[in-house]
Order: sequence, then structure tokens, then C-alpha cells
Amino acid sequence: MSLVEKTELGIIRTERGLTIAGTRITIYQILDYIHANYPRESIRNLFSITDEQFAEAMLYIKTHRQAVEEEYKIVLQQAEEIRKYWDKQNQEHLARVAQSPSKAEHQAVWEKLQQRKHKQTRLS
Repeated sequence: MSLVEKTELGIIRTERGLTIAGTRITIYQILDYIHANYPRESIRNLFSITDEQFAEAMLYIKTHRQAVEEEYKIVLQQAEEIRKYWDKQNQEHLARVAQSPSKAEHQAVWEKLQQRKHKQTRLS
């Protein structure tokens, strides 16, 4: 199977999922704003897509609502798993950085910044 699978209405399936043809905008991105009750015109303007592209996306969503919503839930779950993974990675990295000894040149820069901060608060 190729990386791009054509569907009707200018919506294609790529490795990113259901995408508006000729863009990198997924149906799921549009659904984020639909679920947040953004006005349709605002959504279209936000993504800088044509009226035709937006109409095709909306018609695709309406025509395949149940399948699109099920796929959207999976996308949201995957995004949450990825967010949790990177939160954990960042926490572990910050803990390692906090435990590492500071270099002398960093300490000098830190003290200079603290002096400037103190001076600035006195002038304010």
C-alpha cells in the first residue's frame, strides 16, 4: 500500500491520517476546534484553507461522522501517551541537570545576572 490513499472529496489518508489534499492539515485538527465550539469561519481562517477545502472537510466529517470520531479518539489517546512519555523524559532530564555540579563560568554568569536583577529592582 502506498503512503497516500485517496478518498472522496479531496480528503486523503496519509501517514498522518485523514488529511485535506494539498495541505498538512488533518481532519483531527479541525475536529479539535469543532469540539471546542469555534465558529466555522474562524476555523477556516485559522488554517488558511479555501472555502472549497473547508467545505470538503466538513462534508467528509458529516458523511463519515462515526468512523471519524472513533479515529479521532484514537489520535487523542496516542497524543496523550506521547505527551506523558515526554513529560517523564523531561522530568528525568531536569532532575539529572539539577544534580549535576555547576561549572565555574556558569556560576560567574549566574552571579552577574543576579546583580543586574537586584540593581534593576532598586531602580524600579
